[in-house]
Amino acid sequence: MNLTAPLAALGANVLAALAMIGRVTLYAAETVSHLFRPPFYGREFMNALLHIGWLSLPVVGMTTLFTGGALALQIYAGGSRFNAEAVVPSIVAIGMVRELGPVLGGLMVAARVASSIAAEIGTMKVTEQIDALVTLSTHPMKYLTLPRVLAATLAVPVLVGVGDVVGIMGGYLVGITRLEFNAAAYLTNTMDFLETFDVVSGLIKGAVFGFIVALIGCFYGMHSARGAQGVGRATKSAVVAASVLIFAANYILTELFFSA
Repeated sequence: MNLTAPLAALGANVLAALAMIGRVTLYAAETVSHLFRPPFYGREFMNALLHIGWLSLPVVGMTTLFTGGALALQIYAGGSRFNAEAVVPSIVAIGMVRELGPVLGGLMVAARVASSIAAEIGTMKVTEQIDALVTLSTHPMKYLTLPRVLAATLAVPVLVGVGDVVGIMGGYLVGITRLEFNAAAYLTNTMDFLETFDVVSGLIKGAVFGFIVALIGCFYGMHSARGAQGVGRATKSAVVAASVLIFAANYILTELFFSA
């Protein structure tokens, strides 16, 4: 038995991961380099903004609403062990705007948008529509990637802001109906302990997550293999990669914003 085979396999996987990181980084740099160079495709940008932003509102709103309510119940149950039930409003608000709002919003958009973008662009590649764009002197990066990445970077922070409000409202509804909080006192505690930077940090996270989701969707769509199986693998890989990168970026940004 070759004892070096497991190490060789591990090394090959590490090298493949590093190569993928390099390709994604170069793809991101090329995308950003087209930002200030004409032509600009405003119609594609508006369509992407509608698809990524407006049509994602229901799923983000429902997710954060129930999460805010469940968070209030959990904090109340834990706080009651230490006679600290009064912290429910402040912890729900801080938890939603700092962490749960941006992360849940990013994951919901990743599930909905990254898969859609990867499938759409992958299908265009399989059916040679991207080759047709090149024939018509239309740069695929400017026509397909840049509008989607820019739209997601602008739309996801708005979705995160809406999700924060809805999530806090979910905690508020549970607090006054199930946990017997006074409505005015609940809102007062929420506002007293919530700082401006808490909200701003969440919106910055939303912009980063939106950039990641659209970039990864476009990357895997552009590099999709031929055939239906290739498009399916690209779609699956886009959702998985975007979700993992959202968690990694969330930790890095939290460390930058809130480390002692």
